[in-house]
Amino acid sequence: MDGFVFACVISAAVVFVAELGDKSQLMALAFATRYRSWTVIAGITVATSVVHLLSVAVGHGLGAALPTGWIALVGSVMFVGFGVWTLRGDALSDSEQARAARVGGSALLAVALAFFLAELGDKTMLATITLATQHGWVGVWVGSTVGMVAADALAIVVGRQLGRRLPERTVAVGAAVLFFVFGAGLAAGAVAELTGMPAWTAVATVLDHHAAGWIALGLGLAAVLLGALGRRRTRAPGRGVAGWWARGIHAVATVLGLAAPLLVGADVIDPIALFDDPGIAVIGAGLSLLGVTLLLAAQAQVAARGGALVTAGLHKRVRHPGLTGTVLAMAGTLVMVPTVLGVLAAVLLVVAVQVQVRAVREPMLARLHGETYTDYAARTGRFLPRVIPAEHPGMPHREHMRVG
Repeated sequence: MDGFVFACVISAAVVFVAELGDKSQLMALAFATRYRSWTVIAGITVATSVVHLLSVAVGHGLGAALPTGWIALVGSVMFVGFGVWTLRGDALSDSEQARAARVGGSALLAVALAFFLAELGDKTMLATITLATQHGWVGVWVGSTVGMVAADALAIVVGRQLGRRLPERTVAVGAAVLFFVFGAGLAAGAVAELTGMPAWTAVATVLDHHAAGWIALGLGLAAVLLGALGRRRTRAPGRGVAGWWARGIHAVATVLGLAAPLLVGADVIDPIALFDDPGIAVIGAGLSLLGVTLLLAAQAQVAARGGALVTAGLHKRVRHPGLTGTVLAMAGTLVMVPTVLGVLAAVLLVVAVQVQVRAVREPMLARLHGETYTDYAARTGRFLPRVIPAEHPGMPHREHMRVG
């Protein structure tokens, strides 16, 4: 009985999160504008019961035939994929919009058929298959059905009242984070089962300073390549003596920053013993990944604007989030493999970024955009959000109040 309850609860929670911002919620809202809410919910229940029964049948068969440790590991990757899928967003296709708008005859049958077709191959079906490989199929079936119906009912009841006020992107990010947490938990369990030791012990055994050095080198190369690509796309300014110094210092910092993890990975030098710990290396990897992600997102926003001044998204409160990501990625590699060479590289990178921004980039943007950029600069920080707002948006002497 306890196994059934646990499977039911975990499945309901996972599928409920999967449905937040999913096209099924959009379809539920679309049908609710034409039929009564209880009819739509009943149709969703019928369709979900059938689809998820098929899913748990597949998942239960896989669970009986394959090693559960490897299944859990694959499942963790799938949950991370669900998180990325959720971040990417979802929308109704033209055929799904037409299906919601043109169905006739029995409302219950129409809704059930529409949702049955929409859910085949959807991420909630894949999530249910994954869950069924780990837990009892009856609990997963009941829980996943309840989770989906609850999420779509929420879209109908709450969405009509607060739809315009709810920040859709925030909901998607929150759902993605929960998926990542589910994936991390599943991966930890898989590692423990495959190695016969706690997940953290297994990671500590594998992640010595040699492995950390090669991983840090890969992350550093990713940051360098993304930064170079971004400068090429945006034609970042670099003329004059200040620009020459910025490029030169940045080049030296890049060489030193990549050499440090390479030498550690090749066992030429050793990291600083005080900070040579697998836990610190994991924290550093997280910081580096966050920096690379921030850099990539900032570059995408700049490229989408085609050279125009970007003041939304990541740039709403920070003027140079891409450079923040670059420094964060470098700091992450330094934390992963702490060396004197890495510390020097990080210091030089900060100097290069400051020279580039203060002496080259911001004066150029001020000349190009005039008062628009002056006002934007007054309410934002260079590399971190402003803590204390300026009293007057056009007063450059308030610059010291900006964080970063």
